[in-house]
Amino acid sequence: MWSQVYDPLGNPWLSTLCAALPVIVLLSALGIFHIKAHIAAVMGLVASLLVAIGIFGMPVDMAMSATLMGAANGLLPIGWIILNVIFLYQLTERKGQFTVLRESITSVTNDRRLQLLLIAFCFGAFFEGAGGFGTPVAVTGAMLIGLGFSPLAASGLSLIANTAPVAYGALGTPINTLAKVTGLDVMSISSMVGRQMTIFAVIVPFWLLIAFCGWRNTLRIWPAALVAGLSFAIPQLLVSNLMGPELVAVIASVCSITALVVFLKVWHPKEVFTSTFGTMGGAKVAAADAGTAKRGSHGYSGGEVLRAWLPWIILSVMVFAWGSPSVKKVLDTIFTLDIQWPGLHNLVQKMPPVVAEPHLEAAIYKLNLLSTTGTGILVAALLSGLLMGYRPGELVKVYGETFWSLRYSLVTIVAMLALGYLTRFSGVDITLGLAFSHTGMFYPFFGTLLGWLGVALTGSDTAANVLFGGLQKASAQQLGLSPVLMASANSAGGVMGKMIDAQSIVVASTATQYYGKEGVILRYVFLHSLALAGMVGLVVSAMAYLPPFTHLVLWP
Repeated sequence: MWSQVYDPLGNPWLSTLCAALPVIVLLSALGIFHIKAHIAAVMGLVASLLVAIGIFGMPVDMAMSATLMGAANGLLPIGWIILNVIFLYQLTERKGQFTVLRESITSVTNDRRLQLLLIAFCFGAFFEGAGGFGTPVAVTGAMLIGLGFSPLAASGLSLIANTAPVAYGALGTPINTLAKVTGLDVMSISSMVGRQMTIFAVIVPFWLLIAFCGWRNTLRIWPAALVAGLSFAIPQLLVSNLMGPELVAVIASVCSITALVVFLKVWHPKEVFTSTFGTMGGAKVAAADAGTAKRGSHGYSGGEVLRAWLPWIILSVMVFAWGSPSVKKVLDTIFTLDIQWPGLHNLVQKMPPVVAEPHLEAAIYKLNLLSTTGTGILVAALLSGLLMGYRPGELVKVYGETFWSLRYSLVTIVAMLALGYLTRFSGVDITLGLAFSHTGMFYPFFGTLLGWLGVALTGSDTAANVLFGGLQKASAQQLGLSPVLMASANSAGGVMGKMIDAQSIVVASTATQYYGKEGVILRYVFLHSLALAGMVGLVVSAMAYLPPFTHLVLWP
């Protein structure tokens, strides 16, 4: 047995600086030296091992055991989800189903503002919910370029739109990861993030349009923006509080797409906005017959459109099924292993002042390959592939190519999770949390910005939750705040950092063929990102201290 020590050097400032070294190494490698994410993650992990063993005194075998447990959680369930979601996307792309899907949406209206709402906000949210990890920015950026939007508009606006669903992206991966790292209940975190993000799901469509075409042109289509926002916000709140995180963004985005398309059948703007530059290139509004704002023709039959949507419908059904307790129970009966992780389970002891009395940390890894969400996604992908006409050999080939294309992403996920688990079991995160607790009553605001900074520099809400989730929990406990509130604030604040992280900006510039202009994109979106993150911080602060918002924390 080994007891954690939170001031190993006998100097709180020096111990805190040493505890911060792994984070400094990781974030500097990513944000300053522009080292590739998988290499930076491994560098951060090595630094974390040196600090845990050399400074905090964690036994070598115990540190390696914690590292391996984190790596295992990175592969299953997290890496397994990402691999199979991207596999499904690749299958639809190669058969041209994705093109049909795109054109079935873009033909709904000729107005650029409404196209932006449909593609960047609604459709982008769907891909964030299903795949995440850069997929929505790449997809929506390419779509907007295909419609004639300027490269800067396509890049910057895709990044701004990709905010509201990020906390629930990749089928709830950030929330599930946060729960694993902190040991908090996943439903409690899912519910809290849903409450924190509801208002921003309504704000973001208006913010997106104002960034594109200004206040005046936004107000001319305010009913459509309100429909898009409310039809996303209400399902997001309900699903996150009643069902869990996996399908929050998928269901909310489908509701938003459906509501906006139906609304545009009965409502259209008096003037059609035709500029593809917006206020960035001189706004131009063409007065036209109101009928030109109605649906165009995409040239595909209803059956072709249905076939294009079918894989994603199958995906939703399978994830629903795999998420139900009855199905999980049956699949777990067939195969599941609760592994008491060797060399770690009940061998690490948390100490005061973090806990009232010494407490042993459990380390149980659940190997449930059949009932994990990623397996349901794989079944959906295989079934969809067969329905699209793929032969078994072709499916194997595409799967192999998908795995190879994601190899560095998987290495990054494994290294990030390994770093997070090592930080948690070594007590390094608690040392940092004790330092952050010195911000006192302002911690809810600055703790939220910590999540924003984490995503801005790592490129992933999941990675930021791994890095800072334990810190948020420890700081909240020291300050008498709700650990669930502050852990959730890390994820909610983090979503606003998504638009300025280097990875997303590179994806956007690549998708829009705006090569070498990453600095231009960053300058365009930076103030939007900072302002929205500050607003999230104010919401979290109100939930911490200001009635009646405090009731949202206590609400079951």
